[in-house]
Amino acid sequence: MFSCTGYAAEAASAPLAPFSFERRDTGPTDVRIEILYCGVCHSDLHTARNEWHFTVYPCVPGHEIVGRVVEVGNAVSKYKVGDRVGVGCMVDSCRSCASCLEQYCEKGNTGTYNSPDKDTGHTFGGYSSHITVEQDFVLSIPDNLDLAAAAPLLCAGITTYSPLRHWGAGPGKRVGIAGLGGLGHMGVKLAHAMGAHVVMITTSPSKVADAKALGADEVILSTSPDDMSAHANSLDLIIDCISADHSMDAYGRLIKRDGAIVLVGAPEKPLSIAAFTLLAKRRSFAGSGIGGIAETQEMLDFCAEHNVLSDIEMIPIQKINDAYERMLKSDVKYRFVIDMASLGKAA
Repeated sequence: MFSCTGYAAEAASAPLAPFSFERRDTGPTDVRIEILYCGVCHSDLHTARNEWHFTVYPCVPGHEIVGRVVEVGNAVSKYKVGDRVGVGCMVDSCRSCASCLEQYCEKGNTGTYNSPDKDTGHTFGGYSSHITVEQDFVLSIPDNLDLAAAAPLLCAGITTYSPLRHWGAGPGKRVGIAGLGGLGHMGVKLAHAMGAHVVMITTSPSKVADAKALGADEVILSTSPDDMSAHANSLDLIIDCISADHSMDAYGRLIKRDGAIVLVGAPEKPLSIAAFTLLAKRRSFAGSGIGGIAETQEMLDFCAEHNVLSDIEMIPIQKINDAYERMLKSDVKYRFVIDMASLGKAA
């Protein structure tokens, strides 16, 4: 074991603060990574504050991790010291079920943080100086991607890329992205890069110009009954990135026959949709969670080819509690990224 420093929440009501802990030493197939940047996901806030009611404390959040390899085990074949690498939302799985190396591991994958761990009791995430990860769960960051702006691709990027690919977004498809935040802005960029006709769905007229600058071809104001009515039955697919309560029926009626609305946001309370919203046009109401390891690497390579990166605001780790409060107010365009070089500096 080796000593590591980071920021942790010690309780649901406690702010994140400096924290020292132990990481496992580099095993035969492990990669030790010096973390350079870590994105700030809304799920970090949910978990730190135990809003999903399964947090184990102390909690070191962070699953949008990029850095450089500083040590490899003697059986590692995929990476070498100095490589640019990333770690996303999971660091292990059972390796034996039909879904393995996937987020849908039938026995349950090991999350990058707040997940059972044989060495430390539970996993600690990327708000820290280093992390040790088995090579099969490490990702290669293409050389032409800016490291800091690539960090949110490890969650926000793959969370929107996976359903866009699965439901066939591309030329000839009209794809709606609901909610312009950390997830939504990546959904717009990726759907545009895939060649789809992209329609942003937002409650806010102030976001129309931003949505079009990001790659949206049209914008629907969901607060306007006339706008929603005019676009009824017009979309093949909606990627719903909204994490607050909203009317699934209103959004569902935008979907064409045989289309789908796919939930990737995580509202605190259950959502409902009327049977006839689905029955009338053979619509599907579905969900999608992150993406598998191979698919995440595919996404990173796609982003490198199409020059797709997250729009970020860099912060020092000492500003993380302020960033959480700003995130609650949607006061960021569109993802905070922590410069981990700040970790050793005074508050």
